[in-house]
Amino acid sequence: MPPPSAPDVCAPPAAHGRFGYQPIHRRPGYAWPGGARLAVYLGFNVEHFAFGEGLGAALGSATPQPDVLNYTWREYGNRVGVWRCLELFDGLGLPTGALVNTALYGHCPEVVDALAARGDELIAHGHTNAERQGDWDEARERALIAACRDRIAQHTGQPPAGWLSPWISESRATPDLLAEEGYRYTLNWCHDDQPVRMRTRGGQPLWSVPYPQELNDIPMIVARQMDAKDFCQMVVDNFDEMLDQSARQPLVMGIALHPYIVGQPYRLRHLRRALEHIAAQRDAGRIWFTTPGAICAHVDALFPA
Repeated sequence: MPPPSAPDVCAPPAAHGRFGYQPIHRRPGYAWPGGARLAVYLGFNVEHFAFGEGLGAALGSATPQPDVLNYTWREYGNRVGVWRCLELFDGLGLPTGALVNTALYGHCPEVVDALAARGDELIAHGHTNAERQGDWDEARERALIAACRDRIAQHTGQPPAGWLSPWISESRATPDLLAEEGYRYTLNWCHDDQPVRMRTRGGQPLWSVPYPQELNDIPMIVARQMDAKDFCQMVVDNFDEMLDQSARQPLVMGIALHPYIVGQPYRLRHLRRALEHIAAQRDAGRIWFTTPGAICAHVDALFPA
């Protein structure tokens, strides 16, 4: 009787199949508009949360619902913080990629109107950040993705090109559903400093545009309790290093901000310093300050499917 076969302890681990491995120094060279090699954008997360239930970042220890402390801290962003941030962005002439929960249309439509009036790109960010879609069935997830698309299109006259899931929550089908419902790019994946084309089950095109999970005020300021001055110095350091690196490859740098965090006055003062530093390089013609949708459109034209 033959001995039992040994287990294959070196079998390949599970894979996503969305894209293959390609090191950044072995890719085609190209430039952003104006000959720039570094594209920079603000991912401005404007969110609404359910009262007395659901998910949400916490300033202090979670308490039994209704958790008034943490709910109202987040709501400060929609009542005060967002307007202070927009004043800063206006003063520096900076567009944003505005990641909007569609629940804002019912709660504080003035905020979404102000973003649209600025010419900001409205990016679908689910309905509310009190929920996440990763454990939903496919029909329910598709309905969410389509409803967010339709609500933004009703407001702006055109559907959003991009998507960011609340809490970066995905099912295994999320990229497929986004492509099938007409989205052109996702911000969910943080694996690269350049846009990467993703494979989808139906063959529809979908780009992954880099979105930061470290240059992001929630994981740094809330989770790691980083001081505002240190977070904003991190923005400056990241920018300066990527500007140097971009001499070798075209790169994308996103900065993820939430108005209930950076809209606090003492943090806003430090953010101003960081954004003034970046705006000065834009004014010198060294970078392309843009939106995720414009980045997607540029690489889509350079590398059509």
